[in-house]
Amino acid sequence: MFQSFEVTARPEQGPPRLKALREVMQAAGLDGFLVPRADAHQGEYVAPRDERLAWLTGFTGSAGFCAVLADVAGVFIDGRYRTQVKAQVADVYTPVPWPDVALGAWLPEQLPQGGVVGFDPWLHSAGQIETLRKALRETGIEMRPTDNLVDRIWNDQPEAPQGLVKVHPLEFAGETHESKRARLADDLREDGHRAALITLPDSLCWLLNIRGSDIPRNPVAQGFAILHDSGAVDLFMDDSKLIEVREHLGAEIQIRPPDDLMPVLADLEGSVRVDRDTVPFVLADLLGDRADFAGDPCALPKARKNPAEIEGAAAAHLRDGAAVVELLAWLDAQPGGSLRETEVVTKLEALRRSDNALQDISFETIAGTGPNGAIMHYRVTEETDSRLEDGQLIVLDSGGQYLDGTTDITRTIAIGTPPEEACAAFTRVLQGMIAMSRLRWPVGLAGRDIEAIGRMPLWLAGQDFDHGLGHGVGAYLSVHEGPQRLSRVSHVPLEAGMILSNEPGYYREGAFGIRIENLVVAQNAPPEPGGDAHREMLNWRTLTFAPIDRRLIVVGMLTDAERDWLNSYHAEVAEKIGPRLSPAAKTWLDAATAPL
Repeated sequence: MFQSFEVTARPEQGPPRLKALREVMQAAGLDGFLVPRADAHQGEYVAPRDERLAWLTGFTGSAGFCAVLADVAGVFIDGRYRTQVKAQVADVYTPVPWPDVALGAWLPEQLPQGGVVGFDPWLHSAGQIETLRKALRETGIEMRPTDNLVDRIWNDQPEAPQGLVKVHPLEFAGETHESKRARLADDLREDGHRAALITLPDSLCWLLNIRGSDIPRNPVAQGFAILHDSGAVDLFMDDSKLIEVREHLGAEIQIRPPDDLMPVLADLEGSVRVDRDTVPFVLADLLGDRADFAGDPCALPKARKNPAEIEGAAAAHLRDGAAVVELLAWLDAQPGGSLRETEVVTKLEALRRSDNALQDISFETIAGTGPNGAIMHYRVTEETDSRLEDGQLIVLDSGGQYLDGTTDITRTIAIGTPPEEACAAFTRVLQGMIAMSRLRWPVGLAGRDIEAIGRMPLWLAGQDFDHGLGHGVGAYLSVHEGPQRLSRVSHVPLEAGMILSNEPGYYREGAFGIRIENLVVAQNAPPEPGGDAHREMLNWRTLTFAPIDRRLIVVGMLTDAERDWLNSYHAEVAEKIGPRLSPAAKTWLDAATAPL
């Protein structure tokens, strides 16, 4: 099984580890040390070797960091994790709401006399350190690069991953790596760059049409690359990982040992394009004035999925949707109180595994019933495994990594008779999801310009949720992919071909959680009668097909247009998914998609 329910970190482990870190910190002459959830490649996901934040504090969220000082250790977490962190860290740690409270404001409060705070220059981006140093001017606080102090005390730290790299076939990639390199090299020359430094594993894998297994649930290989303005690439990766792809890479890809990266960068002449938000500080510092912070050259081309990638994603979602519907039909047949969360996760993974194209799940399945559903990124363990009781909701957020696409779907399901207040909140979440699904918008708008559409029904009731409305999704790559997002902080214009999630939610701590998620792809919208002929518009094509629990819908709250959209969607679910099901699941689906 891909997913385990093992407890990977315990709060009681935190205090002795914090004590040991402070002793090393004091010996190094430091007043503080930063422990991010990051690796040298600056992606969202990290290998077990780089889970320093979880090892030290017990907090296992996918974003955050700890600022360890002599008398306080702040664990900085965003709105997704403010419930989770309470259960995972000991009281020697202080949760800090972030980004509401910025590190640059918190440190001077804790060190009013100034001091020296150490950081690993490989684990922080140039942009992070630049922002922090700017905020700390005239505070007497110095940010000092150092080796990693956590690594000094983590005696059984796992080894660096060495997963074999495989070719990503052209039928799924839709473009050769020679073509990708050539057009990106054209852009480099046009902008006056001699080369670009690529640090993100998913960018590297997209560019070279390869996939790896260095990061759990994400088919990426860790490494660095320099793309030259000729289209040639220096690939800094252990040669033993590349046995199966050497012929695929060809003569223009020079494979070099990882230790060669800094000497090669030091010898580069001319302007080097880097991404301020993902290049490790140490590499930007090495490049100095040669660094041009123009962004990752792969980011937008990777985000704009080509026709082969879009159709691959669509095909993967149909097979994935069939597995989800089989699960929902099975779940509905079980009496309330007869199942536990782990059984739901295990059953769903078994159903997905019937597809030979499945390579992995795309993240740890979230199956949170009752109060656990209010923990946005809940991971069930042997200790937290809860029974699905009558009157509860279960939030089931899951996905698969298929050779032709990455899926991510959330459904909230009623167990028995749901509470009225939960049904009202569910209906508002559904209204937000429908509003975003129906949206047309002018070309040039970013996620921040439109994401409020999906929140408005909740806002009108004085409710909201503390995560973005949607994230980008890769093509058999990372399930969270930038730079596009449906978020109030996203300035990246949405473009045709970008795949995003549409996932409003609502969470009542200690009671229940709600989230409904479909993946959608932006496309050029056909003109509307009476519309401005000159105005280019975009709209969404829905990729995800699975029924939405009708038992949780207060039908009287829906407008005619909302009801029509849902009925049309359910009819499409029945048409596309029905023929792929077992007879029992097909009978269940017919009832689940009946018109309202």
